[in-house]
Amino acid sequence: MIYTARYVLPITSSYIEDGAIVIEGDTIIDVGPLADILAKHPDHEVTDLGLSAILPGFVDCHTHLDYSVMRGLVEDSAYAKWKYHLMLAEEHLSREDWNVSAKLGALEAVTAGITTIADITHNKGTLEAVCQVGLRAIIYHEVETMDKNAIAEAMDAVTAEIAAWRELACERVEIGIAPHSVYSCHPELFKQVSAYAQDGTPVAIHLAGSSEEYEFVKYGSSRLATEVRDQYNAKAPFWLPTGVSPVRYVLQWDVLDAPNVLAVHCTQVDDNDIEILTRKDVAIAYCPRFNAKLGMGIAPLRKFLDAGLRVGIGTDSPAAANGMDMFEELRTDLYLQRAAFGKKSFFTAVEALRMATLGGAEALRLDDTVGSLEAGKQADIIAVDLSHSAQVPTHEPESVIVHSSHPSEVTMTMVAGEVIYEEGKVVRGDGDRTKAAAEKIRLKLRDREIKH
Repeated sequence: MIYTARYVLPITSSYIEDGAIVIEGDTIIDVGPLADILAKHPDHEVTDLGLSAILPGFVDCHTHLDYSVMRGLVEDSAYAKWKYHLMLAEEHLSREDWNVSAKLGALEAVTAGITTIADITHNKGTLEAVCQVGLRAIIYHEVETMDKNAIAEAMDAVTAEIAAWRELACERVEIGIAPHSVYSCHPELFKQVSAYAQDGTPVAIHLAGSSEEYEFVKYGSSRLATEVRDQYNAKAPFWLPTGVSPVRYVLQWDVLDAPNVLAVHCTQVDDNDIEILTRKDVAIAYCPRFNAKLGMGIAPLRKFLDAGLRVGIGTDSPAAANGMDMFEELRTDLYLQRAAFGKKSFFTAVEALRMATLGGAEALRLDDTVGSLEAGKQADIIAVDLSHSAQVPTHEPESVIVHSSHPSEVTMTMVAGEVIYEEGKVVRGDGDRTKAAAEKIRLKLRDREIKH
């Protein structure tokens, strides 16, 4: 099959006007100008997508699909307060509620042009939702305990579940492990996770994400203590101030020595922290909307990239970001970097789009498979309609996609050569039924908030 459009964006090279891409099975065979492609592949069927852009599917480096029903539940709160109220709401969700929520998130991802996700969860329903809808994914099973005496039991449980999930996982899904964060894991748990993951098992950790976390780790108290730990879990072990940053703290406990680590957020880092992350070859998942909305800070992306770090973009939890909209993430990322750092960190639309595709694939160590349109890679592609009034006339397609486009303009999502979304319809899964079930859950959570 040949797909052609006004623009084809390989990401590894400049856009091709009146370009085309050849797909056979699950693989990209050729990319180039339409005239050249037709001459080389005269027997292939041609699908003309008109005034559209064909580009690699978005690689969403950090998600929590099973929080999708919680969007809008806790608004206008800083991180610690948001976290506390979210933990209270979680107590009211059944296993089936979590499953429905994960499916809702998976459906939204494919309609927004996301083809690969990196999700942190306790919930097997996330794995099932991803496989049903047809996404490519790394799913990190979360583990946490601050009780040293509970570490062995926690590791036994999580490694057994990871083994079970790997048996259930479909072809395009890999299972990893995620020690939740500095403020929820005993340091010995980090060492155990690192030892377990020496075989290359992907590791994800929320790290240096907020000033509350930084102050808690370094000075021993912050709103994470007074508004989360003390209120929600009064039995949590006493925390002694460490006198160091979160990055330096976890460095002492070996977790950064695992061979495939993804650090999520990293808004509260200095040059010494960046040197450590670079030396340990840790990748970064930056979540600009989530971080900005909860007042967590802005990651110094130019410093990351100049240091050689692998960096991707994540939408994070819909409970804060309100949706899986990579277009909005790109805009927020671009504007925050320009506003905060000025000319010395003036990101372009081309750079932002790369971070959402090939950059994310590099961060997840999937760049030999996805992230760009190149012969031999998997056919994970999307088409974005560029015919709307806010987009025409179109001179620079990367700028139009970053500054003006929206998930509603995604007309096709393909993973491994399989079209899983086209012209407003998800091919797999019952979107209407899932949305109806999700609305009932949202009403239950809303009524709980009213009663409180």
